[in-house]
Amino acid sequence: MNRLIVVGLVAAIAASMGQSDCDRTSSDIVQRQQQERILQEGTAQIGMPAIKNFRERKILKDIIEMRDQDGLVTYTYVFAELTGKFVKLCDSVGFGIPYATQYTNPEKPLYNNYDTSTIPQADPNGLFSPASAEGTWILCSDPTGNRARPVYVEPRTIVSPFPLE
Repeated sequence: MNRLIVVGLVAAIAASMGQSDCDRTSSDIVQRQQQERILQEGTAQIGMPAIKNFRERKILKDIIEMRDQDGLVTYTYVFAELTGKFVKLCDSVGFGIPYATQYTNPEKPLYNNYDTSTIPQADPNGLFSPASAEGTWILCSDPTGNRARPVYVEPRTIVSPFPLE
């Protein structure tokens, strides 16, 4: 009889040790499951929007292609909050790049026995870019030469493909 109890306990412990945190019931998991059921019901009753023309997607595609044009000349302005006016910063090449833009994926997968998660990944320069930043990189035409040079700007900017009044 004792042997049967010991075998039962060992089996129960082994089964519970094999469970990951994801398999155990917690209030977060229960709420996530309830929320998923609610959303499934809403989707079943309402469905998806009847998008037929995909106009916004076409516009975004056009914008991306226009931004990619070789030799795109733009004009960069900053907004002077004290005067309420735009002040021209420079003739520029292309549009500004937000400082927090990363060249590579900011995260890389980390695999372990029970879960896949991500950890930060450095940019090619070995630095870890912030998730957000106020600054913008502008490629300004150098007034003393024929080349463009990067200028880092902290205030909010407007970059336009035509001069603003």
